[in-house]
Amino acid sequence: MSEQRNEDLSADKARELFDESVSRLDAATLSRLNKGRHDALERLQHARLAQQWRRWVPATGIAAAVLLTVMVTRGPGMIVAPDVPATVTDFEILMDEEGLEMLEDLEFYSWIDPADFEGAGSVG
Repeated sequence: MSEQRNEDLSADKARELFDESVSRLDAATLSRLNKGRHDALERLQHARLAQQWRRWVPATGIAAAVLLTVMVTRGPGMIVAPDVPATVTDFEILMDEEGLEMLEDLEFYSWIDPADFEGAGSVG
């Protein structure tokens, strides 16, 4: 217990000596010390930000590897290519004069749901 008391007294004495030495410093020295403290805190903040970015690098690499694996395993056979002749036919319909009239009524045609006709069978 006496060791703890001696340590407390030593700490108090050290604190008093430090406070007294700080009170004797001139304004220029205090300014330099303050600027140095702010610079150190700013460098610490930048180091923390860099550390946060480094934490995400492995997760980003894993996500990229998973995406690449999915793309490779699906292969080119799994991609559905558009039917070119149907696209040409659609283009020909749109270029016809009746096709232009159909474009004017596009809102009406988008309102019609083709699923309504599939359940009822073929009309016509």
